[in-house]
Amino acid sequence: MRHSMKLVALVLIVALAATLMAGCGAKASNELKVGLECNYAPFNWTQSDDSNAAVVISNSQNEYAGGYDVEVAKILAAKLGKELVIVKTEWDGLIPALTSGKIDAIIAGMSPTEERKATVDFSDFYYRSDLVIVVKKDSPFAAAKSIADFSGAKVTAQLNTFHYEVVDQITGVSKETAMDSFPAMVVAVSSGKIDGYISEKPGAVSAVASNPDLTFVEFAPGQGFTYADENVAISVAVKKGSADMIKSINEALAGVSQAQRDTMMENAIKTQPVG
Repeated sequence: MRHSMKLVALVLIVALAATLMAGCGAKASNELKVGLECNYAPFNWTQSDDSNAAVVISNSQNEYAGGYDVEVAKILAAKLGKELVIVKTEWDGLIPALTSGKIDAIIAGMSPTEERKATVDFSDFYYRSDLVIVVKKDSPFAAAKSIADFSGAKVTAQLNTFHYEVVDQITGVSKETAMDSFPAMVVAVSSGKIDGYISEKPGAVSAVASNPDLTFVEFAPGQGFTYADENVAISVAVKKGSADMIKSINEALAGVSQAQRDTMMENAIKTQPVG
C-alpha cells in the first residue's frame, strides 16, 4: 500500500511538472520575439518614451523602439496572433541570436543576400530602395553625377553589409574601414573624417532630416552602383526550415498595399528622433 501511495504521489508530481512546463511553453509560443538594432532610422530607432506608438524594448530599461520595421513587426505579430516583443540586438549579433533561438525573427532592414540565405530563411520583400552616397552639403562631391565622380574620395559603409562591398565599384576610391553603425558614419562625414558613406535612400533621407549639414547623391540609371534587387530589398529573416512561418508572414505582407507601405515610411521619416 505504501509503495502504491508513493507511486500515485510520483505520478501526480510528474503530471504537475508537465502541466507547468506546458504552461511555460504556451507563454513562450505566444510571443513573437523580433530582433533589430534600434539604431537605423527610419527603419528602426530607440527613443525614451512610447510616443507615436513606439514599442517597449524588452531588454533595455526605459527605452522604446519605433520606425518602419517596428510597424511591419506589429502587422506580422497581429497576423500570427502573437504578442510583439522587441529585442535590441547589435547588427552582427542578429543572425546568431536567431539561429540560437533567442529571437524568432529579424525585422531590421536586412537584405536577403545569397550568403545569408545559406544560414536563415527569408520572407518576400517588405521594402525596396536604391543606393545613394551621403556627403556634406558643402563637399565638392555633393555635385557628383555618377559614382565615377567619387574617384579619390574617402568612402565607407556599414560593417558586414552589401553596401561595403559595392564601394569597390568606384574606380580610384579610398575605401575606408567599415563602421559599426549609421550614426557613427554620420559623425564621420560631419567631422570630415570621411567624404561619404553608402546608404539606402530612406536611411539617407533620415540622416539629412536630422543633420542639415548633410545631403546625399543619387544616381541616374547607368551612373550608379550595380546590384541585384535582393541586395537593395529587405525581408524578414526566420530560422532555417520555418516554412509555415514564412507562409504566414508572406500572407500578412501580401495584405499590405504599396500605398500603405509608402505611408508607413513617410510617417517613420516624419516621426524619427532628431539628432
